[in-house]
Amino acid sequence: MNTARAVAQWLNQLSHSQARATTTLNAYARDLASLPDIPLAKLDGEHVRRWTHRARSQGLSPASLARRLSALRSFAKYARQREWISHDPCAGIRAPKAGRKLPDTLSVDDAQALLQAGDGSPIERRDQALWELLYGSGLRLSEVAGLRLGDVDVTQRLARVTGKGNKTRMAPLTRPAARALQAWLDVRPSAGSDAMFCTPRGPALSTRQIQRRLKQRALRTLGNQAVHPHQLRHAFATHLLEGSGDLRAVQELLGHAHLSTTQVYTHLDFDHLAQAYDHAHPRARRKS
Repeated sequence: MNTARAVAQWLNQLSHSQARATTTLNAYARDLASLPDIPLAKLDGEHVRRWTHRARSQGLSPASLARRLSALRSFAKYARQREWISHDPCAGIRAPKAGRKLPDTLSVDDAQALLQAGDGSPIERRDQALWELLYGSGLRLSEVAGLRLGDVDVTQRLARVTGKGNKTRMAPLTRPAARALQAWLDVRPSAGSDAMFCTPRGPALSTRQIQRRLKQRALRTLGNQAVHPHQLRHAFATHLLEGSGDLRAVQELLGHAHLSTTQVYTHLDFDHLAQAYDHAHPRARRKS
């Protein structure tokens, strides 16, 4: 059986027995269309290496190459199960690592302008506390939305945050963030959800509502409606790293389990994190 015919049978099987989406099947078909159309039993690692090398020389990105190899591995597994081949042509072949594109960030001046206090209304107080947490503590959007009233200690300037994998960590608060949170708590509706951030009627504020409010704020203060919550988190990390040079402290403050895919997670005591934070973060350094 030739490779092209075997791929066609595999795609047909996926379509009928696993009800894969048409877009997924089309992507698999495109990814494997350039395989050498030779007897499937002769397809080996050397053919696969030449196949990937040719794609790279034609400008295919590392991410696209990884996707192609993933499709080929799935097909090869199916072919072995059907006993069309007795070997794995992908054995020992790794996809090239794709560089991670950092999201756009904000300058310190833009971040400070975005965090200028509003008109003092309840909604503006709530929003001010939101922006202070996103930038001042580097919280994820989901982490901010998930904060409960009992998670925040304004006096100690700490927040208990539940991040990815349902893992909790303690996040320090800047003085402006603590003040903004207290100002919001002073006018927060007492009825309804126990979510820290809620609508005037009481229900918890959704992540979509937070995104929309930030876009509106950025449009008013910066003339830019493209600002999103993750930019504030990235600005937090960038500005803190620029000020301290302590990559491991930034890692823990962000709640990342690994410094990189090849480095082992190193735990630092909280006092060390707090000192690095207070020394380096633009909001933490403010005396007023």
